[in-house]
Amino acid sequence: MKQLILVRHAKSDWGDPSLSDFDRPLNERGKQDAPVMAHRLLDNKVKIDAFISSPANRARKTARIFAKAYKVKKDDMIFRDELYGAAEKVFWDVIAKADNKSGSIAIFSHNPGLTDFANLLTSTRIDNIPTCGIFAVKADCDKWKNFREAAKEFWFFDYPKNSN
Repeated sequence: MKQLILVRHAKSDWGDPSLSDFDRPLNERGKQDAPVMAHRLLDNKVKIDAFISSPANRARKTARIFAKAYKVKKDDMIFRDELYGAAEKVFWDVIAKADNKSGSIAIFSHNPGLTDFANLLTSTRIDNIPTCGIFAVKADCDKWKNFREAAKEFWFFDYPKNSN
């Protein structure tokens, strides 16, 4: 059994119009939401073996906040350029290349691709993964390269404004 956790980056700061989309940082709400959501996962005993992120500033920072909560070193994180602005095929490819030693991987990326991909995985449909939202599935496979064809079941969906 493999577990996939999709995380949309936390809320970004639009205050500096001179910054490129890629370089936008987290805003104050994003800096507050990311550790809260990471600790919700920890409190619910959700294991993450690998942190795979878009290198865009807001996604990278969100992933680092989660990794810090999980006591994972920055050097152990994986950054994949193709996760910035990723479409369906990219997610399948990134997952297929994940290390099989990892039973659970978290992918930090962007909308609209992240929500579109989440809606392909199971019969559970969502309109939008909000900033710092998490959509997770379990797949009946032993190797990540078999994830696409594996039977998958919806595990959970959570986001900062969700009152558990």
